[in-house]
Amino acid sequence: MIPQYDLTVALTYYLPYVSGLTETARNVAEGMAARGWRVAVLAAQHDAKLPRQERIAGVDVYRAPVLANLHRAFLSPAYPLLARRLARRSRLLHLNVPMAEAALVSRVAGDTPIVTMVHIDLYLPPGLLGRAAVFASDQTTRAAIKRSAAVVAYSDDQASASKFWPLMRRHNFTPIAAPCTDRRGGRPVYRQGEGLHVGFLGRIVEDKGIEYLVQAFQRITDPSARLLIAGNYKTVAGGSNVAQVRAAMRGDSRIRLLGELRGQEIDDFYASIDVFALPSVAESFGIVQAEAMMAGVPSVTTDLPGGRYPVTSTEFGRVVPPRDVPALEKAILELADAPAQWREEKAAEARRRFSVETCLDAHEKLFNSLLD
Repeated sequence: MIPQYDLTVALTYYLPYVSGLTETARNVAEGMAARGWRVAVLAAQHDAKLPRQERIAGVDVYRAPVLANLHRAFLSPAYPLLARRLARRSRLLHLNVPMAEAALVSRVAGDTPIVTMVHIDLYLPPGLLGRAAVFASDQTTRAAIKRSAAVVAYSDDQASASKFWPLMRRHNFTPIAAPCTDRRGGRPVYRQGEGLHVGFLGRIVEDKGIEYLVQAFQRITDPSARLLIAGNYKTVAGGSNVAQVRAAMRGDSRIRLLGELRGQEIDDFYASIDVFALPSVAESFGIVQAEAMMAGVPSVTTDLPGGRYPVTSTEFGRVVPPRDVPALEKAILELADAPAQWREEKAAEARRRFSVETCLDAHEKLFNSLLD
């Protein structure tokens, strides 16, 4: 029998898969469990080798078996059935969208209050199938919001530009920045020499616009400069565009593709670079850039609602138009020699705004207001 929970966090992918969405959900789940809440996580069993149920960091993780993969989504008849059981044994349901099953999950939750976390307006590469998938996803998100006691997004900037804003603002909307880990204390093990080191960290997918960063870096002629590209491209939901990134590199020996990094490796990565770059064509926050800023590394990001918020709210970096290679190069060079005192002052501001504890405080306040 499923025990009673204070909070169930529902999403599609969970550990060991890593993305901004999964990291936000994990930090909320584990953080609330550490504060004494009884917490469950519901996810799809995206890898058949993963256990159907296990306990991770004080959180009970339930995984629904999958019949088939549908691009970034799954066909899992067991998911809504398990969602119904968990939601009705919980005081609150934290529903993370986009999610193909969001409408059905929100419907079967019964009287349990729902907090819907809108991570991003779904982006898929252009094409008929992509447009159809986005349309279907949007309908499920709207249905979930309509049944929500509260709605969360990473910032007012993200929310007000969202296609869901007319609904969000009528359902107790609260902006809460993503929970970001303090990555200070790493060793510069990926550094090669004293030249400018630019870094990108994230999933190697079309959304991130990495090829534009490669083109911008190649305009920098300094032979001692380096571009470090880190992130998962082997097991990415929906597939990776690593082939296009490698083609853009054109054998430039100054550019290194590091693969996926975890734990201490991420700390070491931030300690190895002078400027972080997030050249996304679709973005809603960018935990990786906020963590770089918290570690004292300024960020160049694109002028997208939500995605620009970590930089604009702290003024610790530069914002450039998406796909604008010359502007990206110029911004990187402007930040290359930023003084140490300015970096530390801005890093302290980033840590104040984006720490895990700041995020958890805001979530706990919202959750308690609904329970009260």
